[in-house]
Amino acid sequence: AAWFLVKLSEDYVTQTTFRLQMEDVPADKWVSSDEQSVKMSLNIDGFHTLRYKMIRDRFVTIPLDEVPFRLENNNTYSFSSQYVAEKVADKLGINASDITMNDAKIYFNMDDLKSKVVPIVLQSDVTTARQYGIYGIPMLDPSSVTIFGPQEVIDTIKTVRTEPLTLNNVSQDFSATLQLDVLDGQIRSNIKEVKAEVQVEKYTEMDVEVPIKVTDSLKLRFFPETMSVKCLVAMRDYASITPESFTVAVDKH
Repeated sequence: AAWFLVKLSEDYVTQTTFRLQMEDVPADKWVSSDEQSVKMSLNIDGFHTLRYKMIRDRFVTIPLDEVPFRLENNNTYSFSSQYVAEKVADKLGINASDITMNDAKIYFNMDDLKSKVVPIVLQSDVTTARQYGIYGIPMLDPSSVTIFGPQEVIDTIKTVRTEPLTLNNVSQDFSATLQLDVLDGQIRSNIKEVKAEVQVEKYTEMDVEVPIKVTDSLKLRFFPETMSVKCLVAMRDYASITPESFTVAVDKH
């Protein structure tokens, strides 16, 4: 047992490969080489070597919004492999200085995406309490979104929907922050969420006597001369509803 512990305390050099995946790519860019592998050497003791061998998913993500990358030529970019060493070190619980990368730079391809602005559509299933209803059109802030993607994809997109908003028995104004549906990652957008503001009002039934009008030059009289119009009106608009709010007309044709 003592011999085994001595062996574990000794340092070993292990050649390994980790897979990389780029994330947090700029909204107007697309990484064509979405995943790649890089080689490195680990100079670690036996305890950490055992831990390394127990890790099946040898995979790290590289957030491009945290890594300073530079353009090499055309659509090829690069960043220091030291950032990969730091990510692997965090995963293995070792120091980045214990890792020697085979290459000084990591290269990847990133292309420009096409873009266009489309309106956002609220996807909702809201039921109100008895005698209440949605007042006006729900307001979205912002009301539009810039989407980015391959030309053949964004050409087919006319709107972007929110995640479903489901509420029951609502009797007062409400707001909600909703995520946008970006087609399971097929497109990107300059925003991730939108604020929806919905007004709710109590409604009441109202009867209005409206004069009947004739639409031609014939001199006709009708009995009765008015027609009762029944409508549902929001309480806040009740006082503003007058017979002039409606038109009842007769066309001889």
